[in-house]
Amino acid sequence: MNAPSVAMNCAHLVAEDCHWGRASALRIYGYLYAGQQWRLALSALIYLVKHSPAVLLPVITGLTIDALSSGADFSQVWFYALGAALLIAQNLPGHYLHVRLLSQAVRQVERNLRRALSQRIQQLSIGYTQRQNPTALQTRMLRDVESVEQMTRALSDGVLGSGSAIAVALIATAMRVPQFLLLFLVTVPVACALIMFTRARLAARNRDFRHAMEGMSARVGEMTQLLPLTRAHALEQHALERVEDSFERVSQEGLALDSVNAWFNGMAWVCFQALNALCLFAAAWAYHTQSIPITLGDVVLLSGFFTSLTNSVLGMASMLPQVSRGLEAIHSIGELMLSPDLEQNEGKLALKGVAGSVVFEQAGYSYPDAACDALSGITLAVEPGQTIALVGPSGSGKSTLSNLVIGLLRPTQGRIRLDGHDMQTLDLRTWRQHLSVVPQDCVLFEGSLRDNVTFGLGRVDEDRLHRALHDAYCDEFISNLPYGVDTQIGGEGGQLSGGQRQRLAIARALVRDPRVLVLDEASSALDSDSERHVQMALERLRRGRTTFVIAHRMSTVQHADRILVMEQGRIVDSGTHPDLLARCELYARLCSGEIQA
Repeated sequence: MNAPSVAMNCAHLVAEDCHWGRASALRIYGYLYAGQQWRLALSALIYLVKHSPAVLLPVITGLTIDALSSGADFSQVWFYALGAALLIAQNLPGHYLHVRLLSQAVRQVERNLRRALSQRIQQLSIGYTQRQNPTALQTRMLRDVESVEQMTRALSDGVLGSGSAIAVALIATAMRVPQFLLLFLVTVPVACALIMFTRARLAARNRDFRHAMEGMSARVGEMTQLLPLTRAHALEQHALERVEDSFERVSQEGLALDSVNAWFNGMAWVCFQALNALCLFAAAWAYHTQSIPITLGDVVLLSGFFTSLTNSVLGMASMLPQVSRGLEAIHSIGELMLSPDLEQNEGKLALKGVAGSVVFEQAGYSYPDAACDALSGITLAVEPGQTIALVGPSGSGKSTLSNLVIGLLRPTQGRIRLDGHDMQTLDLRTWRQHLSVVPQDCVLFEGSLRDNVTFGLGRVDEDRLHRALHDAYCDEFISNLPYGVDTQIGGEGGQLSGGQRQRLAIARALVRDPRVLVLDEASSALDSDSERHVQMALERLRRGRTTFVIAHRMSTVQHADRILVMEQGRIVDSGTHPDLLARCELYARLCSGEIQA
């Protein structure tokens, strides 16, 4: 089953109004393994055959002792020895085939589930991903999927091995000494009582431990991201104290979880060993008094089978922690897989080309649980090829407005028309194919300079690549790199300066030849000389393209076709730089630096 099938099967649960919190966990588990049934069934059959020595050797042992005690011909013993040898020998190829088939099924589901999770993350709205810590999402993709895999292996070995041992023990006992069957059956309700006693507490502890682990992962991720700031301000001890709190919580929750497991395993061991001893001495008393007509071999068989029975029941009961972790992981994965907070694009109009017209009609946006609107009453018409600058104090709504243009957010009030089409009717992925964004904080990944600039485009013509690098004023530092555009730049571009990273981000946008540009103060990380060259390049490149510039330094917006002055989510004025400077007090204060943009 591939990743889309995983997502489709999960969506089927939603269609039946049977979400992960209410649906049978085993039913959900079955959906995940749809398509792998034949591998699991064949693996189970091979397991029963290869595991047969564990359940049949007690029978052979009892028969051998009876043969010796009755004075039978020793050839009968040799026959039993040959049978035991064959049973033991077949275990090796059987074990390999069982593990191979089970692993193929498990690894396929593991891969597809991670694919489906990755696909779902790409479909979720930007609001959802902003509310989630990236490290917590990573934990779900790694640790939770691993927990589901471990549950599968535990169920396979535990249910098949222990189940077959219990079945053979009960059948053989019923055939040889049925009077002891009642004693054997006592172990089942004892195991059920122990499981019922600890299941709820174990589930709660696993849930608390998962939340603690997600919190710790988030804090560790935060600590690594803040290392430059931490070292620059000598805040190492403060950073350690912040992350130490999460370590302490994981330790405490882990201790609580281990304590529940310890009580459960301890009680199970004591109960079942006591029953083992009871069976042994009851069989010995029955043989001694012949109150039940049994042989010495029957005593050994009963003792061996009862030990096998109790160990099997104990083994199945000991799977409870792993199964509980696996079920909690399924619920954790389900929170992500079945989140309704999606960017809905399927079945909507796909744009074949983009001119760059953007019209806001009394548009507004409210973030979930926010006390007030982030944007309200925005009316704006932008013609193709115009450059619009957004200025205003911090928190005035500039970034929210640009995210509406990109389509990362959709208006909660009014509407936005893109090239004449209502945004709500468009597949926004096709809009973004004609749009480039240069954020204030440049995002680079480990790889070559070429890989970073052409990200997602495949093979790009060398002339096109070098023209974009030239227009972004990257020639100067690329010529000094040992391998030019093929130089490896390290994780997050760590081998480059801030200005160099920002220029690469501009080149990444320009190589796409977009119809719409969104520049979040694209030159903010450049020194004055680099800024001058980049501004000249951007001035040429903006021609014929619709451009939105979020300005933090007012010197970057003076040549915009129109400047929008924003305050508290509204456009309070608009015009050219000279007009606004003359009539808009807020704009004048922003230009003078009296108010921080």
